Amino acid sequence: MTRVTRPRRPLFRRKSTLVVLGLLAVVILGVSLSGSEPPPPPRSSGESMQAIVYRQYGAADVLRLERTDRWLPEDHQVVIKVRAAAANPLDWHYMRGTPYLMRMDSGWRAPKTPRLGADVAGVVVEVGKNVTRFKAGDEVFGTGGGTFAEYVRSSETKIVLKPAELTFEQAAAIPVAALTALQGLRDKGHLHAGQKVLINGASGGVGTFAVQIAKALGAEVTGVCSTRNLELVRSLGADHVIDYTTQDVTQGAERYDVILDNVGTTPLLDFRRVMKPAGIFVIVGGGGPNDGKLIGPMARPLQGLLLAPFVSQQFVMLLAEINDKDLQFVSDLVAAKKLMPVIDRTYPLSEVPAAIRYLEQGHARGKVIITVEADDRAS
Repeated sequence: MTRVTRPRRPLFRRKSTLVVLGLLAVVILGVSLSGSEPPPPPRSSGESMQAIVYRQYGAADVLRLERTDRWLPEDHQVVIKVRAAAANPLDWHYMRGTPYLMRMDSGWRAPKTPRLGADVAGVVVEVGKNVTRFKAGDEVFGTGGGTFAEYVRSSETKIVLKPAELTFEQAAAIPVAALTALQGLRDKGHLHAGQKVLINGASGGVGTFAVQIAKALGAEVTGVCSTRNLELVRSLGADHVIDYTTQDVTQGAERYDVILDNVGTTPLLDFRRVMKPAGIFVIVGGGGPNDGKLIGPMARPLQGLLLAPFVSQQFVMLLAEINDKDLQFVSDLVAAKKLMPVIDRTYPLSEVPAAIRYLEQGHARGKVIITVEADDRAS
């Protein structure tokens, strides 16, 4: 009898490997959270406001526009009247509670904090007693906790003054996406003038900023996007544009010093073919709401960790750190006319569920913005 030997699946596609990766992710995340303490409960101002809240995990239907407490600032915080916010993949990750590992921090059965939104642009209306850099009336942008609301608190180290050149909607598009692009290219990729960089997912929220920032850093930029976005990516300054619907970027002849991957659908081993021997691959994100519910985006950096001892290239993951220094750096690029946000769609505060549904489809060109109209803002 002839014995038939079935071909083995690639290492990173085997169930056993995924189990090991999952256990590694649990250990890593558990260690990172073990020393954290829950923040003190916020103090209510005695006034209410409208905000998007969710009290259970699930699809966008769990989001509700409700009246809730308006909080007072802590000593180093300001209260911002929100004029615009931006939706990020992080929002639907928290909304759905996926990957499940993140529930170690956000709450196992239900969210500990029922508010969504990080990016914000608006006007300071109140400052904590130790705040010295801002005053009521300042127009600012940055991040806060639960920005899909009429008011939000923010640390004074996570906001800067809004450039006069930008609308509130444009300013709200910047913080998470632009700092992800900046820190991915400059800090993780160590990109410098004259190097060649490939930006996979060049027409999305992070990608549109990455193309412009890479050019500002003096790099030769290749952007990967779909057919309908080719002209957009060229207009942002890309030297070369690849249409992934007609060309496999991993089969090209070019070799890159840095690859910034915003998509996460192509195996890491395939990308090694187009990386220089000392190339750096920066993992930013990728995948949709139904992908990798256990460990989600953690799978790729863990794969890179396992590859590291056997290859000359580096595979690194980025989790952006919001800070005023980098916000100001990006603001200066705007002032120098080297960077401009790309906005796909805007939605009013009452339509945040529709905005999140659209973002989850994965086809946004630039950023999806939430506006808080004058009639929606509490007086």
